[in-house]
Amino acid sequence: MANFIDYLEWRGDLTWEQAPFNEVDNLILSYFSYVNLDEVIDSPDVRMTTREASGKFFRLYSEEDLEKDKSLIRDAPYGMKAMADTPRFGDLEIRNYVNQISHERAMQFSAMEIVLDQKTSYIAFRGTDDRITGWKEDFLLSNGTVEAEKASVRYLNRVAGLSDRKLLIGGHSKGGNLAVYAAVCCDPEVRERIVTIYDNDGPGFTAEFLEKPEIEAVRERIVRIIPESSVVGLLLEHFTDPVIVKSSEKGVMQHDGLTWQVSRDRFLRSRELSRMAVGLAQVLHDWMDTMDREQKNDFIEDVFAVLEAPGVKTLTELQNGGWKSIRAMLKRVEKLKPENRKVTEELLKDLAGHLADYILHPDKAEEETKRWSEYGRDAKNP
Repeated sequence: MANFIDYLEWRGDLTWEQAPFNEVDNLILSYFSYVNLDEVIDSPDVRMTTREASGKFFRLYSEEDLEKDKSLIRDAPYGMKAMADTPRFGDLEIRNYVNQISHERAMQFSAMEIVLDQKTSYIAFRGTDDRITGWKEDFLLSNGTVEAEKASVRYLNRVAGLSDRKLLIGGHSKGGNLAVYAAVCCDPEVRERIVTIYDNDGPGFTAEFLEKPEIEAVRERIVRIIPESSVVGLLLEHFTDPVIVKSSEKGVMQHDGLTWQVSRDRFLRSRELSRMAVGLAQVLHDWMDTMDREQKNDFIEDVFAVLEAPGVKTLTELQNGGWKSIRAMLKRVEKLKPENRKVTEELLKDLAGHLADYILHPDKAEEETKRWSEYGRDAKNP
C-alpha cells in the first residue's frame, strides 16, 4: 500500500508549477517538522535547504543512533532524506526553526517556516514526540489554553511580519491543533494572508474556545484530515468536518501519518470511521464530561507523576526501563488520592469493556457508528 514515501518517488520530480501544492505535500512538511534539527540549525536566523539540512543531519547521526528511537516518529529523519533526494522538496529553504522545551511549564513547542516560492511559505508546527512533557501538555488541552498554543500565536505573528508571503500552515497531532489555534488567534492582518490551515489528526478544543467569533473567519480554510481509526483526532471539540482517510495500520497506530494511503496527489478516502474509533471516542468524551476543571488538572498531575516516577523524560526511556519502570510506577500509584485512583480504574475498565464488546459483538455498534459518522458542529461532537 502506497504512502507519502512512494509519493516522493512518483511525483518528487514535479515542480510546484507543474503540480500545485496538495494535501499529501502538507503531510510531508508536517512530518518533516518532527525531525530534531537542534544540532543542524542552531539559530532561527540560519537558513538552509532541505538537502543541506539532511546532509548535515546524517553526518551527525549514524544508523545506530537513529535506531535507538522507538517512538511513533522515529522514521521522520528518513522522510527528510527522501525529500532531500527530490527536485520538488530538496531545494526548499528552511527558516525560523525553533525548538523550545520547558518541563517546569509543561511546554513542548517547535516550528519552522518552509519557503515554497517567492510568494508562499508553509509554516509547520511540530506535534507531540515521545517526551512525557509533550503528552502532558496534550492532556492539559482539555483544561483550556496551554503554553504551546500561546507560543504558536507569537511565532506566527513574528514570522508573518518578516515577509509579505501568502501562508499555508499546518501540523500533525498537537501540531494540527496549534495550526488551527494560531490561525484563529493571530493578528487580523496575518489571518488575511492565510490560504489554508491543515489539521492532520490533531486534538480539538474546549467548548469555550469554540465560542470565539474569529473562528468564522477561518472555518472554510481549514482542511481537517483523520484516519479511519482516529483517536487523537476525535479528542475534545471540533468545528469542522473531517476528511476520513485509509491507513495501512490498525487501531491507534493509524495516528502515524506514514501509514496513510496515497493515490497520486491525494489520500485514499474512507466512507466512515471504524466502530472502534467511534466507541473509544464516546468513552473518552463521557469520562471528560464527569470532571470539572480542577478535577481534571488534579487527575492529570497525578497521572504524569506516575509516568515520571522512574526518573525518565521520554516514553522510549520508560519502555526501555522494563520492570524497573513498572515497579517505580506501581509504587507511585499507591500514593494517588483515592478518588483519582478510582477514576483511573474506571476509565481503564470502560475502555477495556468497549474493546471486548467490539470484538465479541461487532454488530452492536452499527447504530452508534451511523450517529457519529454524520457529526458536524454539534457540541457533543469530537
